[in-house]
Amino acid sequence: MKQLSLIGIITIIMKSTSKEKAKINFKKARSHVDKIISMIEDDKYCIEIMQQNLAVIGLLRSANSLIMEGHLRGCFTDAFNSKSAKNHEEMIDEILKVTKMYNK
Repeated sequence: MKQLSLIGIITIIMKSTSKEKAKINFKKARSHVDKIISMIEDDKYCIEIMQQNLAVIGLLRSANSLIMEGHLRGCFTDAFNSKSAKNHEEMIDEILKVTKMYNK
């Protein structure tokens, strides 16, 4: 059985913590979306709806950043610690792909 270093243990904890925080943000966003739907159905003031929508966008962006952080600290680091140049390239390509999607 492989023994984890202190850095490895911290990485696992950070990755897990990032995912947990992201999950909380997704749940909050879902709640806000339900509220936005109710506001639209109740014909609430447009600015109030837009404010709620911006809150959802902020939560989703934050969740994305948290997931990226966990990925970089975990999967990405593991791939770069491997000897495989193919793994290195695949991970770089994946990061570039999602970064481009995020910036659209």
